[in-house]
Amino acid sequence: MKKLTVIAFVLFIGLTSSIAQVSVSPGFRGGLNLSTLTNIDDNRTKTDFYIGGLVNIKFNKYFSLQPEITYSRQGDKGREYFGNGYNYRYVNYELNYLTLGAVAKFNIGGQGFHLLGGPSFDFKISDNYINSSPESFDLAIVGGLGYTLRNGLTFEARLKQGLVDIYGYDGVEYDDNGYRYNDLILNQVFQIGISYTFKVK
Repeated sequence: MKKLTVIAFVLFIGLTSSIAQVSVSPGFRGGLNLSTLTNIDDNRTKTDFYIGGLVNIKFNKYFSLQPEITYSRQGDKGREYFGNGYNYRYVNYELNYLTLGAVAKFNIGGQGFHLLGGPSFDFKISDNYINSSPESFDLAIVGGLGYTLRNGLTFEARLKQGLVDIYGYDGVEYDDNGYRYNDLILNQVFQIGISYTFKVK
C-alpha cells in the first residue's frame, strides 16, 4: 500500500510540474498565398493573401500545439474567352475560405527552427465561379517549416494541400473519344508569411 502511495505521489508531482511548464500565448498571422487548382489545363497561379489569429500552446521547448483561425483567399487564374471565342484573358477565380486548423510544431534542438504539420478545416465563404458551384467545405493537410525569434516573431513557409474534389460531380468531363473521366480538382496553396505571439505572464 505504501508503494502504491509513493508511486501515485511521484506521478502526481510529475504531472503537476509538466502542467506548470505549459505556456499559452495568443497572436496573429498573415502573409502571401500562391494558390492553384490541380488538373485544370492552362490555369495559372493566383497571388493573394491570408490573415488570422492563433493560440500557441507550448508544452516544452521541443513541442507546441497551435490552433488557428484564418481568412484565406485562394483559387487560381483561368482563361476567360470573349469576342469571337478565340480571344481570351486571364482572370482571377476566387475561392475564399474561413479555415480552422491546428498545427503541431516541433522545435529542432529546442531552438528557433521548427517543423510543422496538421489538418485544416476550410469553410467556403465566397467564390466567383460562374459556370460551376464549388464544394462548400475542404479538408486540407498543412506542412512546412519556420524560424521563431526570441521576441515572438516567426517566419514560416507552408504547403497546404486540399483533399476534397471541390467540383464534386461537376468535374466529370468527356475526352475526344467520348469516354468519361473525372480528374480530382484540388486546392493547392503555397504560403509565405509571418506570425507574432504575445508574451503572457
